[in-house]
Amino acid sequence: MMTITYISFVLLSVICLCLQFLAIKRTTQPSVGNNPQFVTFQRNFFITYFPALAADWLQGPYLYKLYSYYGFMEDQIAVLYVCGFASTILLGTWAPLFADRFGRQKLCVLFTIIYSVACFMKLSRVYGILVIGRILGGMSTSLLFYAFEAWYTHEHVETHDFPKEWIPVTFSQVNVWNGIIAVLSGIVANMFAEWFNLGPVAPFMVAVPCLIASGFMVATQWKENYSTKKIKLRQSCMEGLREIITNSKIAYMGAIQSLFESVMYIVVFIWTPVLDPGKPSLGIVFSNFMVCIMIGGALHQLLTLRGVNPCHLLTVSMVLALTSTLMCVFTTHPQHINRNLSFIAFMVFEIAVGIYYLSMTSLRKTVLPESQSASIMAWFRVPLNLLTCLLLMLLHGNSASHGNRLLFIICSCLLTIALLNVRRLTSVVKVSEIQTEGA
Repeated sequence: MMTITYISFVLLSVICLCLQFLAIKRTTQPSVGNNPQFVTFQRNFFITYFPALAADWLQGPYLYKLYSYYGFMEDQIAVLYVCGFASTILLGTWAPLFADRFGRQKLCVLFTIIYSVACFMKLSRVYGILVIGRILGGMSTSLLFYAFEAWYTHEHVETHDFPKEWIPVTFSQVNVWNGIIAVLSGIVANMFAEWFNLGPVAPFMVAVPCLIASGFMVATQWKENYSTKKIKLRQSCMEGLREIITNSKIAYMGAIQSLFESVMYIVVFIWTPVLDPGKPSLGIVFSNFMVCIMIGGALHQLLTLRGVNPCHLLTVSMVLALTSTLMCVFTTHPQHINRNLSFIAFMVFEIAVGIYYLSMTSLRKTVLPESQSASIMAWFRVPLNLLTCLLLMLLHGNSASHGNRLLFIICSCLLTIALLNVRRLTSVVKVSEIQTEGA
């Protein structure tokens, strides 16, 4: 498998660069003119935020491998993943309230401290300590994807009084650079873990300096800010639940997100045990996956610019994902294992992920009421995480190989249901309601 991973990485990178170039060339962004204050503010945010993103991505390729290297069985590793998912949902719901009460800058600093501690806990072979480390890691992930962006948005509007229309300019650049950072992180992780032969714990130690750098810059260069509106968590949650119950479009979106993303998290867990017996470079495999997500994102942008309905693009992503999991049902059969085809199937799935995320982002802008968006998304995460945790906890009733195949069969069923919900959503969402990107 070593050869195919490197060859595919080169070929996919070339394809990705071409598609990204076409997408960027054809996409029109609001002009920010030559505003030096905005450019400086944006650059300072990037310099602080990107090391935090790099620290998160560095831990992706070798997490499962590390636990396996320590001698834990697959069902024990599944419990560790469940702990991470559970802590993510718990803190993800409360993060806005913490930001309102304690301040976003403090949360960003707290993120770097907690995540650093979680990384150091990976040095231990004691299962209980690794469980605590996974819980801290899940908490950190929730803070990463809320606190930093919330801090930026507040500073952009309230402190610097820049136009709100410029906010997407910043986050579109963040999305592009996030993909590049993810790809490079896979290579760096592979370099330390395999090329330098430092073992699967090495990427976690490399992440710590990134976290320290980010935390130092946040603590010394960022000003504290708080929400301008006091959040009433109970009231907000109940209003969000009421919207889901009374609005069929929102209910369909919640079902689609829960089903698709639960499958996505299962794939995050299972790709290593499926491919690792073939002795690939796991960091390069991870980079392949990240390039595929960028390809999916670029394809979404190009097709959207040609006027394709996001609901139809969402259908495409579901069909690709379903094709991928069905392929894995056959390629993981204990008597007919084909890891190269499994690798190709995983790459198809990641392309589907790239299309899915941007399609759902477009639909959320139209379907979800802005005032209740955060609480609705919090409710969406409840069945998502419960479903993921349930599948992982029920993992491998027989042998590991049969357990992997059974998981792919279940994932195929979930994606089939998600596809049916996409068709229902398409029937109730008018084309005129869709906000297409770049229009």
